[in-house]
Amino acid sequence: MKRVLIFGYSGFVGPYLAREFISHGYTVFGSDINAPKDRANDVPFYQSDILNADFVDRVILENQPDIIINLAAVSSVSLSWKIPQKTFEINVIGAMNILESSRKMDNKPVVMFVGSSEEYLQSSEAIKEDQPLDLNNPYGISKISQEMYAKLYSSKYGMDIYCVRAFNHTGVGQSDTFVLPSFCKQVAAIERSGEDGNIKVGNIDVYRDFSDVRDIVRAYRMVIESGRSDLVFNVGSGRAYSLRELLGIIISFTKRRVNVVIDDSRFRVADCAMIQCDNKLLMKETGWGPSIDIKQTLFEMYHHYLGN
Repeated sequence: MKRVLIFGYSGFVGPYLAREFISHGYTVFGSDINAPKDRANDVPFYQSDILNADFVDRVILENQPDIIINLAAVSSVSLSWKIPQKTFEINVIGAMNILESSRKMDNKPVVMFVGSSEEYLQSSEAIKEDQPLDLNNPYGISKISQEMYAKLYSSKYGMDIYCVRAFNHTGVGQSDTFVLPSFCKQVAAIERSGEDGNIKVGNIDVYRDFSDVRDIVRAYRMVIESGRSDLVFNVGSGRAYSLRELLGIIISFTKRRVNVVIDDSRFRVADCAMIQCDNKLLMKETGWGPSIDIKQTLFEMYHHYLGN
């Protein structure tokens, strides 16, 4: 039974990723600087700071994982503009600590780093893996840097390192600092109030490729199982939705009248008009395909806030 170690386990994606691997016969361990809120997976947990190289060494050596997946990151573009130094430290130096610890093992583990669509040059077409990369924001720059180090360690030390570039994904448990949970939380609050109300939004005339987080973690597993660490894979649904359309779906869940109020403070410093995934390579090499309609995802998120 292969052993999987997830750094950044306590974040939004970690418990979903653990469940995905556990359900396919893997043993899973988790590590993060913060204790997890979701212990339903009964995953052994090690509290450690990814920026502390000695702690990373200890967690890896003690658990002898076959697979390491790094989810630890500053994952918000808007936050990365506020803390660019910290973004680089966690997203790049943290990744290097994992690489250094892994390369020193006699049986080097497979490693996966999760990149982002924010690495790419803006495009009005669906983005393929060979689309030029861009230095558009601190978050994207950090993810490009992470990939470069992954390539270096792969070529220099013969390590088996997988890199994926994930497009937007969401689901129950994602922070309401992200756009769709924010919409769901605000509309659910209006419904619970029993009265009509206002929802504050930023730029809703942009198009984004959204997937359910459960589809995304399934893709991560299938990429590792594909054995194609020589390729970089886009992971996304292949369909772009306008935020206006998705907001309309969420508003349709309530019986209350919802007035949409544009809040300039919610606009990004730099915002792409369109981000859409070309997932043909992923589908060809792994057989993966999206299985959960985004409307179902939004319905579940809305009702989560309605009940909480």
